[in-house]
Parts: sequence; C-alpha cells; structure tokens
Amino acid sequence: MGYKVVVAGATGNVGREMLNILAEREFPADEVVALASRRSLGTEVSYGDKTLKTKDIEGFDFTGYDIALFAIGSEPTKKYAPIAASQGCVVIDNSSLYRYDPAIPLVVPEVNPEAVEMYKNKNIIANPNCSTAQLVVALKPLHDRAKIKRVVVATYQSVSGAGKEGMDELWEQTKAVYNPTKDVPPKKFTKEIAFNVIPHIDVFLDDGSTKEEWKMVAETKKIVDPKIKLTATCVRVPVFVGHSEAVNIEFEEFLDEDEARDILREAPGVMVIDKRENGGYITPKECVGDYATFISRIRQDSTVENGINLWCVSDNLRKGAALNAVQIAETLGNRCLKKG
Repeated sequence: MGYKVVVAGATGNVGREMLNILAEREFPADEVVALASRRSLGTEVSYGDKTLKTKDIEGFDFTGYDIALFAIGSEPTKKYAPIAASQGCVVIDNSSLYRYDPAIPLVVPEVNPEAVEMYKNKNIIANPNCSTAQLVVALKPLHDRAKIKRVVVATYQSVSGAGKEGMDELWEQTKAVYNPTKDVPPKKFTKEIAFNVIPHIDVFLDDGSTKEEWKMVAETKKIVDPKIKLTATCVRVPVFVGHSEAVNIEFEEFLDEDEARDILREAPGVMVIDKRENGGYITPKECVGDYATFISRIRQDSTVENGINLWCVSDNLRKGAALNAVQIAETLGNRCLKKG
C-alpha cells in the first residue's frame, strides 16, 4: 500500500517540478492530488504520463492523505498548513514560514536525515532556502572531517528563484535590448536584470545585509552546526535556472585540497567536475534538470591557515526546492511512516 500525496501550488514552477520529480523517482504513491488557488481551478498539470486537473485548496479535506508538498508561499501556507497538519497529513513546506521555528525540523536529507523524526512536534517539516540547500550538501562532509570555523560565500542566483515573473522579466528585457523601440522597466527586480547583476535579494535588514543573506546564515547553523560562522553576499544574475556559489571555507585543522576533493567525490548528492583546464568545471546552464549539487574549482586558500575555495552549482528548482522536498518525503517514509 502506497502513499496518498498532495501537491499544493501545482501550477507554479516548483509545484510542477515536484510532480515531475515524484514521477521520475517513482515515489510509491497510490494517489496524487494537485491543488491550486481557485483562479487556477481545473488547470491541467503533468504527473508522469498522467494529466491531473487541479482542485481548489480552499476547503480541501486532507484527512486520509499522508504527505502534502507545499509550494504556495508563506501567507497561504500560514492558513492551510495547520489545517492539513491537524487533519493528520504531514506538510513538507517550501516557504520560509517555518524554517526558523525550533520545534519544526529543517531538513536536507544528505545532511541531517535524522531531523525528520521531529515532524511529530507539529506534523510539519521545513524545506530550506534554495541557496542554502546546495551549500550545506557541500559543507557537511567537509565539516565532518575537519570542523568548519567560518564560511564566506558569494551567490550568483538565477531569476527562476524569483518565480515565473522573474524569468519573464529577464526574457522580455533581453529581447528589448535587441529591439530598442520597446522599453521593459524593472518590476520584479529593483534594477534591470538583462545583461546586469543585482547585489540585492529580498529586503534589507538593519545591519545592511539582506534577508536572503540572513537566511543562509541562520539555516546553515540550524542544519549543520550552530558554531559555524557564515557571511554571505547574495546576487541575482541573468541566468534562467541554476544557482552558483563561490565558497571560501576556513577549518579548525588543515585539510588538503586533494583530500577535500576525494571526500566530496564520495559525498551523497555531490558530483565533482574539477579539471584544471578550459571547460573543466560546471556552469549553471549545464546543471539544469540534474539532481546533483556540482562542485568545481577546489583549491587551497593560502591566505588563511586552513582554507579551501570551491565553486558550487545546482538546479535551484530541483535541489533548491522540489527535489529536496521529495527527498524529505522519501526519508520520512523510510524512517517514520514506512508505507509503500
């Protein structure tokens, strides 16, 4: 007997990707229901070789369903997640709403799979921010070997992280560059994104950092180790899908770059592409549609006592969102629910 699964927000980028990944990974589901807002009622979405018609999330009865994957944003999640949880359905939430609640587990299955067992506290599990998810997959195996003291990360985040509107804005502005008669002013972003980079994601905080940067700090501490010091600069770049990160790591003890490379080659969810030659590294365009977090440019940092630099790239709609949510569902099933 398999699981009864709900995907809430099934018409959005992440919701559609959740349905794709459930089918691709042959998640043991006896029934999958696609939910959306009333204005999208009846919209058809793909689930493997099947087509599902979306149902209205308003008034939906979650009783009898095992797992609900939520990709609907914080405000609607605040309304519907407690309803689903109270009706016995475990919510795996992709929004930021529950990530910092100490009673709710924040899970990346390659890093802290045991944390799913905390789902019993509120019947809710949180999915981390996309930029954090790929980072901690790379950090954890290195931390286990040499204890990380400090991380300095600069992100290069694709416009799909801002949803369909972000992708549309990049597309329309790019076309407008070649057709100067049409002006496409920024709406989703604070400045023009086409042929530009914007060092600003989410709102500014009092200390001058942005909330996206704060999320990476708080989530890395919660998922990996509260003692890790992390500073981030998060930048939006004119790439449709795939987040990249330049990562500098300082350890408590020396870690040789060759050993670091070997550790990462063996780490779950990681693919190392690291040749010191033209093209011997991964770019965001090449990671689209892949499950892995790719690591390149692994090298010693001689400016600190125990430092390593690396380049980290992943499909943010997959590992950064939909894939991680499905992996949480798989981990929850294997460790706790034990059906299918």
